[in-house]
Amino acid sequence: MLLEAYFSSLSPLALFRAMPGSIAQGLIWGLLALGVYITYKLLDFADLSVDGSFATGGAVAVMLIRSDMNPWLAILLASGAGVLAGLVTGLLNTKLGIPPILAGILTQIALYSVNLNIMGQANQAVSVDKYNLTVSLRYVSGDTATKIKVFTTCILFCVVIVILLYWFFGTEQGHAIRATGCNPQMSRAQGINTDFCKVLALMLSNGLVGLSGGLYAQYQGAADVNMGRGAIVIGLASVIIGEVLFGKLCERRKHAFADTLFAVIFGSILYYLVLSVILWLKFPSDDLKLFSAIVVAIFLAIPYLKNKKKATGGR
Repeated sequence: MLLEAYFSSLSPLALFRAMPGSIAQGLIWGLLALGVYITYKLLDFADLSVDGSFATGGAVAVMLIRSDMNPWLAILLASGAGVLAGLVTGLLNTKLGIPPILAGILTQIALYSVNLNIMGQANQAVSVDKYNLTVSLRYVSGDTATKIKVFTTCILFCVVIVILLYWFFGTEQGHAIRATGCNPQMSRAQGINTDFCKVLALMLSNGLVGLSGGLYAQYQGAADVNMGRGAIVIGLASVIIGEVLFGKLCERRKHAFADTLFAVIFGSILYYLVLSVILWLKFPSDDLKLFSAIVVAIFLAIPYLKNKKKATGGR
């Protein structure tokens, strides 16, 4: 009887209504996931400053909008703030010899205080009723025209960023970054300035994270010093989900790198769709971080288990 009552309390319509918001969040966080992909996959650099630079992007965007700056320009400056955060992490690693993980942690800790100073307090709101925001949760729950507006904006950002990344990593400098991530010793032997490549990649990565933070702060209508907590987990989850589900498909296509970038964004969307299903099933919202960790662990384990099965001949 209890099980029957539980299933009868679940409304498919409620799940359907939550889908647009989940997709919009997935697109916004997909930009962060692209930044994580650059450091995690291409550069082989464990950058934990993401949690801080995401909040920095949100803080900068909100405070500039509250100062009557155009929201589009505020987003670009939020991305610039992320670039500076990446520069700090890169210099800590390359010029001071601090290991990647510790360099990211130090930047993340420092950014907490920086974000407090930017906002003057722990959080700041920006109302969609007062400002013409680029994206907003209210747009998603509004009429058809506003829904089209927010999805068009998010998709446009993702497509333009993927095109720019595809172009950049096809240049000589882009290939140098990828070579640095694959084999830094050989890259140095070929005359590549690997320190510069690391710093540049971290700046590019955190610039995308700051851009994502600026968009997300507008979307939720506020910036908070803790809004980036767990961002690295979401970014890694998106990368891994995209790689596991679309990896083989991307390898067989002509423009494999561009397809991989789109797969990362789709991974972010799927991640948020899974979370919306978890909430729809009425699991405690306080346990979302736990479920996020479980989702990441599952998708991390899938490639290993597949390879293990092949190695044992399917036994």
